[in-house]
Amino acid sequence: MVRATIGDVAARAGVSKSTVSQYLNKRYQHMGVETRAKIAEAIEALDYQPNVLARGLKQKRTSTVGVIVANIMHRLSTEICRGIEDYCQEQDINVILCNSDEDGEKEKKYAEMLQAKQVDGMILLPTGKNASLYKKLSRHGQHILFMDRRVESVKADTIVVNNRESVYEAVSHLKERGHRRIALATAPLTISTRLERTEGFRKAMDDFGLTYGSSSIINAEISALRGRFGKLFDGPEPPTALIAGNDLVLLEALAFVKERNLRVPEDLALVAFDNIPFAHLLTPTLTTINQPSLEMGRKAAERIISRIRSEEDLPPAEYVFKCELAVRQSSEMKRVTD
Repeated sequence: MVRATIGDVAARAGVSKSTVSQYLNKRYQHMGVETRAKIAEAIEALDYQPNVLARGLKQKRTSTVGVIVANIMHRLSTEICRGIEDYCQEQDINVILCNSDEDGEKEKKYAEMLQAKQVDGMILLPTGKNASLYKKLSRHGQHILFMDRRVESVKADTIVVNNRESVYEAVSHLKERGHRRIALATAPLTISTRLERTEGFRKAMDDFGLTYGSSSIINAEISALRGRFGKLFDGPEPPTALIAGNDLVLLEALAFVKERNLRVPEDLALVAFDNIPFAHLLTPTLTTINQPSLEMGRKAAERIISRIRSEEDLPPAEYVFKCELAVRQSSEMKRVTD
């Protein structure tokens, strides 16, 4: 079967090819309702499929944004992606989603694939392992934006949350509830987010005069966390409160609590970073540090599309979103004794 062309559509609708082109690009300002209806009918009757790549080459755009997340299993990642997609759909921009699994080689492969597909921009939750690649993309005119994580050596738009202040507030809350032995658990300190949360924890503990040792700060692979929890709780002064650095860390903490038959919050108060969808359904309900991830995703899409459509070279900007501490039963009980 011979594929219909834009000329075939124009002939059937009784209009010029340029009018059909304007219709396909949604430029309806000077087009009557009847003309639009004729073109739509012709496209349907001929089963016409526009050559998106050819249109993109002509316009020097593909109306496509690539998104590379570091771990799609994180609730934060999925919500950010939803925010990105929602805004892009409103702007008639397509999204290609890739998951690097915190693997620098996978991230590099996906970035090169997206570049080859001539996406108009890339939004990355970066592994932090490909600074030279990020710089190369930027040099070649690719619009890039970093989400959730900073890459200090690369000048690019960045969207993050106030990690230090958020953990500081969580420690302050626990101190007010009578806790003096507080621990923090995160994945390895390979990205800015975890470093900032650890810095916020140290500052709060120092400012409030709370003692802590190296064992009170756990930075380990998810698979090693339960073993590290065991060593910490088998020590002479086990913590009475734990801050989990993200949702995956929380799951390991909950599994450990169950293994040890610990009572929450009587034996251990829990606070978790990330928007845990089941926080209010647990018994007891879970205190969380909520990130405005949907709004962050929408802002990322808005910014990258603004760059794509702008005729000016916009300077890099950083947007810092504020987290919210949602206090629930897992940490609100006042601790009377240590």
